[in-house]
Amino acid sequence: MAAMKSIKTSWADEVEDYVDGLPPSKEYTEGGYKYVTEYKYNEEGKKTKVVRTYKVEKQIVPKSVARRRTWAKFGDSREDKPGPNSHTTMAAEEIFMHFIGSKEFEQNHEPLLDASKNIAKCRICNGEHWSVNCPYKGTSMDSKTLMENKATAAAAAVVGDSSKTGKYVPPFMKDGGKGISRERDDSSAVRISNLSESMTEADLEELVKKIGPHTKMYLAREKNTGLCKGFAYVHFKFRKDAAAAIEILNGHGYDHLILSVEWSKPQA
Repeated sequence: MAAMKSIKTSWADEVEDYVDGLPPSKEYTEGGYKYVTEYKYNEEGKKTKVVRTYKVEKQIVPKSVARRRTWAKFGDSREDKPGPNSHTTMAAEEIFMHFIGSKEFEQNHEPLLDASKNIAKCRICNGEHWSVNCPYKGTSMDSKTLMENKATAAAAAVVGDSSKTGKYVPPFMKDGGKGISRERDDSSAVRISNLSESMTEADLEELVKKIGPHTKMYLAREKNTGLCKGFAYVHFKFRKDAAAAIEILNGHGYDHLILSVEWSKPQA
């Protein structure tokens, strides 16, 4: 009896048996390679057979990455098998990151600043630390005691020898304040800016009374609401107290804002 010979047919003839004309994709692994066979129509409407070959490699990844790969797919890829789908996913070049420790970084990079010099300067107690970390922040020293100490130091600096270089002294404060004559005496007036809307005359009085005596104050308010416009003028009795107010209050934190204090400009 003659042996039956197997007849090889074309794959194009085999796919005719399917309802939609295209069989499902097939894949198998052999010799460390993965072969994926897909059937699809080209632009001309003809059936084509696409065979993709992948090299299988094992890589050690973090647990979070491995756990993320087990998540269920969604959208157009919800019925896809594990791994990227060439129709919906484009695999780019892998980027590998090398994480180094602090010791290795210090060995490879020279220090930018001298560690022996402390660049921090506390505004509250003049210590070698940042003002936000000052142990006296929020205490009586931060507000009343510190302001009194600064007022005394600033007043002594103003009435001292103004011929020394390194610090600017206004002309009207030189030689007993006789450098410039004005029709309106604004030489001892200061302008305080960046005040909160809830500022009142009583608060302004409490803010400046520790520095020195004053003759008058003006708090700018809105006509309709009566809220503070954000600035005020204070006329001190002595010029040295006005200079001390600028030295103390300029940059001082008050009501969650940073005050700005300068000399009041004369009216034209």
